Amino acid sequence: MNPIRKQRLYALVAILIGSLLAVWLVVSALSENMNLFYSPSEIKEAMINEDTLIRAGGMVKKGSIIKSKDTLNVSFTVTDYQNDLVINYKGILPDLFAENAGVVVRGNLNKDGSFKAIEVLAKHDENYMPPEVAKLIEGEGWSQ
Repeated sequence: MNPIRKQRLYALVAILIGSLLAVWLVVSALSENMNLFYSPSEIKEAMINEDTLIRAGGMVKKGSIIKSKDTLNVSFTVTDYQNDLVINYKGILPDLFAENAGVVVRGNLNKDGSFKAIEVLAKHDENYMPPEVAKLIEGEGWSQ
């Protein structure tokens, strides 16, 4: 085989192997960091492994928030108005967290069917406006 053709063949093989390695690294990184979102009904139906990190969401059920007096442990129920999911969380809750408000939690399922959250995100509707901005718009310092 001609030395120039041999050199081109080696370069082509190296580029092909490098491209395959890059694609494999990207796909494996994306699959490891993917958090799937489930509603309580979907969690009840799906067979989810306890080691799988997932996001669950719904509305905080009225009267379900139980806060510990001595620790930062909080227990509450998230509902999609068909099924409920008990959430256990240790930490400080967001300011917008309230009963009958939307919430998204990230964590793992327990063997007993409850959910151990490592992060709680409170959702607000599209009409939300910070109080400071609302005061400005109402006339306290708003100039056009």
